Amino acid sequence: MKHTIKVLVFAASCFFLNNSFAQTAKDVFNNNETSIFYLGVDFTQSKLIDDVTANENDIRDRQYDGINEVIVAEPKKYDIAKAFHRSEMDHDLGYVNKKNENANAAEIKSTNTGDFHRFTDADVAKVVSSYDFGNKKGVGLMFVTEAMSKSKKAVAVWVTLLDMQSKKVLMTERVEGVVSKFGGFGFRNYWASAFKDMIDNISKKGYDNWRSKYGN
Repeated sequence: MKHTIKVLVFAASCFFLNNSFAQTAKDVFNNNETSIFYLGVDFTQSKLIDDVTANENDIRDRQYDGINEVIVAEPKKYDIAKAFHRSEMDHDLGYVNKKNENANAAEIKSTNTGDFHRFTDADVAKVVSSYDFGNKKGVGLMFVTEAMSKSKKAVAVWVTLLDMQSKKVLMTERVEGVVSKFGGFGFRNYWASAFKDMIDNISKKGYDNWRSKYGN
């Protein structure tokens, strides 16, 4: 009898431990104490639409990093933690920077307006699965960029929560952001303003909508 009880207690403990480390979207939206680790903006499959004068090699080699760096360098302006109802959010851009550096420059530019709406959940999952987070655990947040359209003056981004250990997508939702009416000097600042608008849109209504959808 004692042996049976010990076995049951052990099994229950294992069940508790396994589930205590399980990451779900519900965990994120039901508990603001659930940590979110910001991974940055992935541009590996992004299309730059209707910008014929842009230098695709410079975009890949310099501008992608520039956009990522300005977002984390100015946390009050690009307030991702606030948008996700967190008091703080740690980050490491190393993972996305390494991937973005290997993007195919020849495939960055496009004159097809349809490229602004071409991703599916499966495309995002494929991007996430290509990453190697090493021994990193917990919930990661990545902005997977679908397109930046010069003619629409807007970006299309898939806001993605993922389990870094399993590389499982917990949530991915498409959000657009528009370029500031004041634009911005240079490629980096011009497009960074659209990412700011995207983050603001999460803060204004996106997060609350997702909490209703994925939470209680």
